[in-house]
Amino acid sequence: MNIAVVGLSHKTAPVEIREKLSIQEAKLEESLTHLRGYPHIEEVAIISTCNRLEIYAVVSDTEKGVVEITQFLSELGHLSLNYLRRYLFILLHQDAVRHLLRVSAGLESLVLGEGQILAQVKTTHKLAQKYKGLGRLLDRLFKQAITAGKRVRSETNIGTGAVSISSAAVELAQSKAQDFANRRVSIIGAGKMARLLVQHLLAKGATDITIVNRSQRRAQELANKFPQASLTLQPLTEMMQVVTTSHIVFTSTGATEPILYRENLTTALSPNHCLMLFDISVPRNVAADVQGIEMIESYNVDDLKAVVAQNHASRRQMAQEAEGLLEEEVEAFELWWRSLETVPTISSLRTKVEGIREQELEKALSRLGTEFAEKHQEVIEALTRGIVNKILHEPMVQLRAQQDIEARKRCLQSLQMLFDLEIEEQFS
Repeated sequence: MNIAVVGLSHKTAPVEIREKLSIQEAKLEESLTHLRGYPHIEEVAIISTCNRLEIYAVVSDTEKGVVEITQFLSELGHLSLNYLRRYLFILLHQDAVRHLLRVSAGLESLVLGEGQILAQVKTTHKLAQKYKGLGRLLDRLFKQAITAGKRVRSETNIGTGAVSISSAAVELAQSKAQDFANRRVSIIGAGKMARLLVQHLLAKGATDITIVNRSQRRAQELANKFPQASLTLQPLTEMMQVVTTSHIVFTSTGATEPILYRENLTTALSPNHCLMLFDISVPRNVAADVQGIEMIESYNVDDLKAVVAQNHASRRQMAQEAEGLLEEEVEAFELWWRSLETVPTISSLRTKVEGIREQELEKALSRLGTEFAEKHQEVIEALTRGIVNKILHEPMVQLRAQQDIEARKRCLQSLQMLFDLEIEEQFS
């Protein structure tokens, strides 16, 4: 068995590729079931966010399992394998383990140290459990990653004052608009990212903010979090009317197709109306064909990279501190995994030796006579157990501590051969 991760992120693929491979929560069960149906995939979990799609799997054959995951992604995005491969990364075993821990800690995020990704890793773990994607290895790995993410945020300062995708979008908007004080701002969507948009817009001096959302209840819940602000709430049916009166529009919805595009914008907007669009959704809420419309400036998540570059520079030292903690967590997982691999052999060896001890003890007690045997049986029993434990202790410690994978396999094979051990399938 091996752990593999196949995926793409803001580091390897532009937004127009990432949106093709985005998996919404409603489609997650179907995707996990599809992947588990492949012959070489034993366990599977999927992280899908605006900046990454990563499939973690326990595979019985590494090469064939990776091919199966790649084939799934090709079908998902309707992209040829040759075209898709240029955007994918593939990590195996310890590299896959380390990568998930880095993701959970925010070290692989577009915004270094951002906090939302830890919650997304927790959600991935929860949903993979719910839809029967997890087994022993991935369950332990995701728990280790969540622990690592919490440690990094509690034992370093990387999460303190960290910007988010939303705050980076507000920074970008401020750099383009100069001032929010006299600008009418609208936000389409009312989720977590929209809440952060409101928070940062208010901090930057925005006073005229409208929330457009399909669910008025959810929009009201968002507004209730900012009682000091006078937020205007509008239903989605009024979206274009709101856009036509706005100077700045942020989009953050779960729509799988663009909600703003050349046709509805050019029809609704007056010719002289200047509009800035900031789309932080993947799949994109603003269509690519909006680019080039006169009087409209359009930006997406990939345009935030320049904004967050300064964040990376100032937080590099914190990231180095986090790396040290993550190595401890990687080693903890590796120790557990190594011990798991040795358990069947150690268990079989102990069972065999214990059987020999009991047989020989019974022979010895029968020769000593009933009176002597009853009087001294506990002492003799303890003596024989002690000898067995002493003999087995050092080989077991050395076997568990063996870090070289091939050397450990050779040791296990030697023990199995020398003692003629019958080993049960570890992952049956």
